[in-house]
Amino acid sequence: MKFADDFVFGTATASYQVEGAHDEGGRTPSIWDTQCRTPGKIKNGDTGDVACDQYHRWPEDLEIIKGLGLGAYRFSISWSRVLPQGLGEPNPEGIAYYRELCRSLKQAGISPVVTLYHWDLPQVLEDRGGWTVRETAYAFADYARLMARELGDLVDVWSTLNEPWCSSYLGYASGVHAPGRTEPLAALQAVHHLNLAHGLAARALREELGDEVPVCLTLNLHVTHPLTDSAEDIAAARKIDVVGNEAFLMPVMEGVLSPELVEITREVTDWGFVQEGDLELCHQVPDILGVNYYSTSTVKARQEGEASTSGGHGETGVSPWVACDDVVFLPPEGPLTAMGWNQEPDALRRLLVQVSRRYPGQELMVTENGAAFSDEVSSDGQVHDPDRVAYLRQHLTAVAQAVEEGAQVTGYFLWSLLDNFEWSWGYQKRFGMVRVDYETLERTPKDSAKWYADLARSRDLDTVGEDWVAGA
Repeated sequence: MKFADDFVFGTATASYQVEGAHDEGGRTPSIWDTQCRTPGKIKNGDTGDVACDQYHRWPEDLEIIKGLGLGAYRFSISWSRVLPQGLGEPNPEGIAYYRELCRSLKQAGISPVVTLYHWDLPQVLEDRGGWTVRETAYAFADYARLMARELGDLVDVWSTLNEPWCSSYLGYASGVHAPGRTEPLAALQAVHHLNLAHGLAARALREELGDEVPVCLTLNLHVTHPLTDSAEDIAAARKIDVVGNEAFLMPVMEGVLSPELVEITREVTDWGFVQEGDLELCHQVPDILGVNYYSTSTVKARQEGEASTSGGHGETGVSPWVACDDVVFLPPEGPLTAMGWNQEPDALRRLLVQVSRRYPGQELMVTENGAAFSDEVSSDGQVHDPDRVAYLRQHLTAVAQAVEEGAQVTGYFLWSLLDNFEWSWGYQKRFGMVRVDYETLERTPKDSAKWYADLARSRDLDTVGEDWVAGA
């Protein structure tokens, strides 16, 4: 259970969840600013207007990362902060902010790992059709090229997209995420145009920077179990696998559109928006495939008269799973996180091994893994979060086991550095290893941060003390 000396231990955030300064420095609204101002969309009417105020407090957060001994910080750029109109004239003040952040990280010995898109599309582009139109993919490629030119000397890894499943299905099918639309056809158009955006942006990055700087794509690959070994339940699980995973893996990694996906969605679309040559453009295999993992789902085939479910992510309302009305998601079992998600660390091991065997030689990184729990400040002024420590230990053990089985996993990024704006949940759910007091914005590293720092220094799970776990 020892990690190699060059294994990267990092942590991650996303721009809208932590930056704040929503109307400062030339930034224009994103679709999440709009979503937050739509009544009923966000718990308690919360917004990311201030969030963790990292825009102003990033030096303090950098010192925390440095003090924890972590090797990398994965963060995202606010597209509308650097390109207020989504394309065209760049904003020097926004670019200067990210240059200074990257420069300071490098000086501190921390690798900047930059995500270009973590869901906050400029509202001006959504007004023109958003991800349902191919022009947005080309605008994204222009944005990627600009960032390569402006920050290419400072960034160690470029990630094009974070979890395009969420952008397409949660944004355009269920409406739980911005832009809050509930249109199955729009969701599938978004799937394709996001794949196209990755391909075009990866090409732009490689043209500007050469092959020395790795390009990453981050997917939240779904692990779905059939309730029984019946043919019907196995087919139900496969349907979720196709819609959730193959919709992105096959165009990007293999340059083809899944025939199963076309068949499953035939009553929604004939995929006529996929133009000749598009799949060749999508087929930009990333140097690093980022894997985001939190939990698993169990499904069964829906019987006649049985109600369908919203889709296994704790959200209510319209299901994000386009053309999967005949699939029922079972309630999760076992100890649950504050999100209502199950905990199955061995599924992470299996997922990493399976992806590695499917794509031999493909470098993988766990770009997000973590858990929300309802931790509080204790009388001693500290935050004791033994449940999170146990979760991290178990999942990092799974990563180490996957490496032993041959998976080429080269890094792990704990989600998240800070408690932050958790999308439709507002500020109700705390994923951070550092607590944020939303009244004062004071940061308090939790026990999980100290445990993770110990692991980053020792690189040996066997030597990181059990005294952080189970309230000891």
